[in-house]
Amino acid sequence: MDSNAQKRHEQRLSYRCLVWFGVDVTQALFPGLMEDVSSGGIAFLYAEPGRLHAKQRLTVRFSLPRFDVENRQAALGITRIGRIRSITATGDGTYRIGLQFDIPLSFKPAEEAARADLCHAAAP
Repeated sequence: MDSNAQKRHEQRLSYRCLVWFGVDVTQALFPGLMEDVSSGGIAFLYAEPGRLHAKQRLTVRFSLPRFDVENRQAALGITRIGRIRSITATGDGTYRIGLQFDIPLSFKPAEEAARADLCHAAAP
């Protein structure tokens, strides 16, 4: 079993979208590809590992679907500051960055997605 999975306190929402990150939002931002997110952190792919190091503080901006509305296109923009907890080579030239938020999200994305799916499945 994956040792990272054993440490997790909640299920992560697998979600692919663009994430922007940088040391400070007033400076240059760089694009990455989100892999998954929980209330406590985010994992994303990035191709230039030399720019990042473990324990580095980053600001990230990303969007998640609005699970509480009928419009499936509605999105919630999120900005969080956090610290890099892991940098792992994926084998295809990119690196998986694990970032822990300083302040967790006020909701659990995977639970919200599951609840929204149940509501949509039950609707006539």
